[in-house]
Amino acid sequence: MDRAFFLRAGLVLAFATLLGAAFSGAATAQNISRAQAQAIRAACEADIRATCPGVQPGGGRILQCIKANPDKISQPCKEALVAAKATPAP
Repeated sequence: MDRAFFLRAGLVLAFATLLGAAFSGAATAQNISRAQAQAIRAACEADIRATCPGVQPGGGRILQCIKANPDKISQPCKEALVAAKATPAP
């Protein structure tokens, strides 16, 4: 497997973790659906790559980066994150 594959896999896991940690003290990554995770990835991947390029996924680091830079996060990304919070996974 190449490095790009592992980077993409890490981003997917980071998005799932980000959502689980971001929106509910009791929420976990398992509380979002695959469709929600895909929507967030589509909306936020470019923002995270541009805003948090050196941030290692895991431990809430991407979430901390996003919270520290809200003015650099696009409106579609913000809307996807809010929608995931408002819509419980099936």
